[in-house]
Amino acid sequence: MNRVYNFNPGPATLPFDVLREAQAEFLDFAGTGMSITEISHRSMPYEKVHNQAKADILSLMGLGDDYEVLFIQGGASLQFSMIPMNFATKEKHGAYVLSGTFSSNAYKEAKNLGVGDIAASTKDENFRRVPKNEEIKLNPNAAYLHLCYNNTIYGTEFHYIPETGDVPLFADMSSDMLSRPVDFKRFSFIYAGVQKNLGPAGVVVVVARKSLIEKSLETLPTMLRYDTFYKKNSLYNTPPSFSIYIVGKVVAWIKNNGGLEEMERRNKIKAKMLYDAIDASDGFYRGHAEKDSRSFMNVTFRLPNEDLEKKFVDEALKHNISGVKGHRSVGGMRASIYNAMPIEGAQTLAEFMDKFRKENA
Repeated sequence: MNRVYNFNPGPATLPFDVLREAQAEFLDFAGTGMSITEISHRSMPYEKVHNQAKADILSLMGLGDDYEVLFIQGGASLQFSMIPMNFATKEKHGAYVLSGTFSSNAYKEAKNLGVGDIAASTKDENFRRVPKNEEIKLNPNAAYLHLCYNNTIYGTEFHYIPETGDVPLFADMSSDMLSRPVDFKRFSFIYAGVQKNLGPAGVVVVVARKSLIEKSLETLPTMLRYDTFYKKNSLYNTPPSFSIYIVGKVVAWIKNNGGLEEMERRNKIKAKMLYDAIDASDGFYRGHAEKDSRSFMNVTFRLPNEDLEKKFVDEALKHNISGVKGHRSVGGMRASIYNAMPIEGAQTLAEFMDKFRKENA
């Protein structure tokens, strides 16, 4: 077996212990004589997995009984539509902070429905930073303020929680969910496609105030209503059981490895290694994000030219470093250092960056 250091942005690296545990019980889960992919979602063994995952997520986030965890299919992209359908109206629009591709896509869906406004944007700066709190122009009558907490493509991240007054705060946390302690009670609605930091593709985790999701418009299709998932414990239809099963194992792994405080400590070490390699390169590596907006999850940077960037990707793979090619919107390199990326992986990449610079500068 030849495991590489997987820096892909999503689907992304998962804790090795989780993969090994899932492998060991794949053919016979919990003594059922069946795989987790075969048992009924109505059975007691599966419901135990389902409910334990929910409980562990709320525990890690420090949230109580006034919040609910939902498991929804369709990716974060479906949430871009479901949110304005359920919460915005022609009289009370959703307000959006545009800090990258996914927040822009979310706004586009609300705009298409005629219920979206822009509260702030750094598009004219090629999303090199997130807007400052004072730049957010929020209508006090807005249905909600929506932001993307970490921008996977551009490598930026919010390091503060916007002040919204009485307006509920909504956040797409797909790429930094459970990566550090946050005052999650400040948010009314959080969602995350799990394929970046919590599990395999196939499910979105929604964590929301019960008072928001306990009733949806009856005119909406059943599967686009949040109360459908709330009232049926996300079991109205057959859920993506394997993805939820892995999410449960990942959040248990986080709890058993020191919780969010330990995840933050490790993630800051990894990020510092890579940003130090960029900052000490005398311009050979150029970070995309401004320093005060740098992400602890996705480190983006360019090299002097595209030929060197292609060479970097090719040679990195020879050093067991995979998935560092940047998104076409930014180009260059992107190293995704989610919770499951070991410190040794970031160190290996930083050492390779130094070696590559000396050989090609």
